[in-house]
Order: sequence, then C-alpha cells, then structure tokens
Amino acid sequence: MPGPEPTTNIVDVTSHTPLLPSNDTQQAYGTENGGADELAVSDCSDVELYDHLRKIPDSLPLTVWLIATIELCEKFAYFGTTAPLQNYIQNSRDDPLRPGGLGLGQAKATIVNLGFMMWCFVTPLIGAAISEQYLGRVKTIIFSSIFYICGSVVLVFSSIPLVQDIGLSFAALILSLFLIGIGAGGIRANVVTLVAEQYTSPKEKIRVLDSGEKVIIDEKLTLQRIVTTFFIYVNIGSFSSLATTAIEKYHGFTAAFALPLLVFLIGFAIMMASKDRYVSHPPDNSILFNAGRVLWIALKNRCNLDSARPSYRAEEELVEILPWDDSFIDDLKNTIVSSRVFLLFPFFWATYSQCLTNFVSQAGTMETHGIPNDLISIIDNISVLILLPTCDRVVLPLLRRMGAPLRTIDRIQVGFMLCGIAMLYTAFVQRRIYSSPPCYDHPRALDCLDGRVPNRISVFYQAPSYVLIAASEVFAAVAGNEYAFATAPKSMKSLVMAIYLSSVSVGALLAMTVSPLTVDPKLPWMYLTLGVGTIISGSCFHFVRAGGI
Repeated sequence: MPGPEPTTNIVDVTSHTPLLPSNDTQQAYGTENGGADELAVSDCSDVELYDHLRKIPDSLPLTVWLIATIELCEKFAYFGTTAPLQNYIQNSRDDPLRPGGLGLGQAKATIVNLGFMMWCFVTPLIGAAISEQYLGRVKTIIFSSIFYICGSVVLVFSSIPLVQDIGLSFAALILSLFLIGIGAGGIRANVVTLVAEQYTSPKEKIRVLDSGEKVIIDEKLTLQRIVTTFFIYVNIGSFSSLATTAIEKYHGFTAAFALPLLVFLIGFAIMMASKDRYVSHPPDNSILFNAGRVLWIALKNRCNLDSARPSYRAEEELVEILPWDDSFIDDLKNTIVSSRVFLLFPFFWATYSQCLTNFVSQAGTMETHGIPNDLISIIDNISVLILLPTCDRVVLPLLRRMGAPLRTIDRIQVGFMLCGIAMLYTAFVQRRIYSSPPCYDHPRALDCLDGRVPNRISVFYQAPSYVLIAASEVFAAVAGNEYAFATAPKSMKSLVMAIYLSSVSVGALLAMTVSPLTVDPKLPWMYLTLGVGTIISGSCFHFVRAGGI
C-alpha cells in the first residue's frame, strides 16, 4: 500500500490561467469562431495582425506523455480482458468450433458484458467524489489501480480449469469484474482531467517559429491536441485484443487473462515512479456537501439556484451565513447546463457497445478464415489510429482554413450519425447471414450439422461496420471528452467528467432493454432499433445548439 502522497510538488492549478476560461466556455463552444481564441491574444495590441495570424496548438508537457503511457497500459488491460470475455461466457469448453469457458449462451453473455460495462461507468461518479473531496486525482488513481490489480488476479484464478470443475468460476468471475469496475471507475473519472490539467497556459501568446512565421498559440486547439494524443494512446492499448484472442485460441483463457494483468502492473509502476511530477487540482472537502445544500435550497425555492446566492439572501435579509460565494453558484449552474448535452450520449453508447458484444457473436456465425471471431474487432482499433491523426492534422485544420470549422457540438453530432449508420449496415449484414446456407436464419444451431459449420458468408462483411464505428468514436467520443473538460468549472472537472462517463453505463442499460432481440432470427430488428434511435438522438443536437450550448 503506497504511503501518503507528497504535496510539495503538486501544483494548485487555480493559480494558473485555466485552459478555457469558465466565463466564456459557452461562447467558445457555442459560437462558430469560438471566444477562447480571441482571449488567448487579448493582450496583443495589434488587432489587425491577430486577424491574419495562423492559430496552432502549443507543445505538450512531458507529463502528458507519461499519463498517456499509463493509460495505454490500463486500456491494454481493459480491452485485453474484455476481448475474450464474450466467448468465455457464451461458449462451453467443449464447443466444437469456438471453445469457451462457462457455456451460458449469447444472451446471458451479452447481459454480463453490458452489466460489466455499466458498472465500469457508474463507478466514475464514486471516483470523482473521492477525488474532488478527499484524495485528489493522483492518489485516487493509485488506490483505484490497487483494486484493479486485485480484480485481475481473481479473474485469472477464476479461469483455471480446476476452479471451473468445482463450480466456482462464475462466482469468481463476478467478483473479479466487480473489483475491476471499481478500479476502472476511479481511474477513468480522473485520468482525462489529469492529463488535460498538465497544460495550464502558453508562456507567450504569439510565437515566432523557426521559419520566421508569427503564429498564435491557441489554447482550445491545444486541448484538442491533448485529447487526440490521449485517445491515440488509448487505441494503441486496445490492440491488446490482438494478443489476448490469439493466446485464448492457442493457450487458453488463463494465459489470455494473465497478460493484461502483467501490462497493468507495468503502468502502475510508472505511475508510482512519477506521481510527484503532476500538476493536480487539490481536493476540497466541502464541494459535494455544499453542492447538495445549494440544490436543496434551490428545490425549496422552485428550483431557483439563485436563491442560494449569498448576495440574494442578503437582499432578502436572511441571516443564515453560507459557506460559499456567488461564484460557486455560477460554477454549479455551468455544470448543470453543460451536463444537458450528456443526456443524449446513452443512445450513442448503447449502439457503440455492440462492437464489444454482439458483433463478436455475429462473427462467430460467419466464415472467419482461421481468424478468431473475437479478433475481427481489431479493424476498429486500426481505423481509429488512422482516422484520429488524419482528422487532427488534416481534416479539421483544412475546414478551419476554408472558413467552415467544426465546433465541438458539430463533431459530436457527426459521430452520432456515423454510429447510427453503422448499425443500419450491421442489420443488413445480419440479413445476409440469415440468407446464407447451411443454417440460414438459425446459424450454428445444434440441429444443423451439430453447430459445427458457420453460414457461408465472409466475416469481412463486418469491416464497414467497424470502420463506421471507429469514425463515430473519433468524432463523438473524443469531442465528448473535450466538451466535458472545457465546460467544467475548475473545482468540478472530475465530477463533470464522471457525469459524462456515466452516460456509458446508462447506454449499457439501454442496450439491455433490447436484449430480448439478441436471439435468432430477431437480431436485425435489434440493430435497426439501435441505429434509428442513435440517428434520431443525433438530430436532437440541432435543438441543443439552439439552446446556446
């Protein structure tokens, strides 16, 4: 157990210029040109010169790369664990085509996987509360990592054949997923915020490059670059599915689950060695308590938050002394307004979750040409690694130069549409499977060649689904993280990030509602329902924009 975290090197970010000023956040994210760019050069006397200067992101601090590497190890562990999980739960050990572990079937395997996903994205609320109020981000990540390690050890233990023979595997599996979910929540609620906090403000507003060109160091573009870089590392880590699914096929599930544990331990060692280097907002043990009191006062006054302002209560001659100031009410208002956008994200995550669950099962009914059916998802990771830097370095700068920049909300909307289209295409693929011999709309049924033969359709029909899902992630998921950090008040960044992440758990719950359709021959209706729902929810961002966000 690590000792008390040194505080002498932890910098209070409240003493620095915030990445995006909170008073102008909505302007920066709700207007086409953005207010933050102008604020970045507000001390420049030559306005005409400013109008013609090119905006570029700043260079990134070393600590950004360290945190990204640590998160790479965490994502290696997470995706390396979840990739074999569908086969492990769904198929029996003696399955003639896709050997598994527990043999619970597709519907139950999907529910367990979605339940695990839901748990992993509910726990960030706990992690954010602990971080903001008690431990701070760095300590919370460290203690959460210990829970993660314990869960991974139990998972390896649960997959040992002897444990399976005595009937303890399922109980041990649930315990391991419970512990991993606690660890993942504490890490995820804080790691994106921590990496973004490493950049406080540029040392100079206007910089002269080696070529002699004068440019503006743009803080919003720097945030975008940080989040993009972070997601590139995340997706490099997610390539662990390539290793663990191959190990699963040739060496079994115990070895497949052991590799993610080993890599996570490497990331934990890096975290412990560098924990004193990070800029981190200190905890405030009054934030959540005060927020609760403010909401209670507002509730008693017809949901009017202004009724909790000290200035308002002074005017009303109320004698109660409040432990917050008017700016705290402004921060809470900004948090509530910002979080409205996250109400639509569950539809996106319900659809996105299919590539981790039912896509794997769908591939198991197709001809995989000797490739493990749970390895095909690597197409998503490859696509993300190509599309992320392409968008960051080519597409988005080109649109800015053309005078048609994509705002953060616009990118989220594009991501929703792409995700919905991916599901509509997947419904088409499922229909093609059902129209293919030998088992048609009951592929791999036991009464059809004993379930030994998949339907004669290539698994590469799934490739466009994965590419579209990857493109949706590049737009919606990356922009969602940017929006969560940029719109959050400095005192509540982990909390707002946790609210955003909790939309994933609501999405998993939403996906569970269509689980009765995860049986043959109803699967096309499941994909169609999710696809149409995501497209409709994406269309609602038009009204969000109209509301000023």
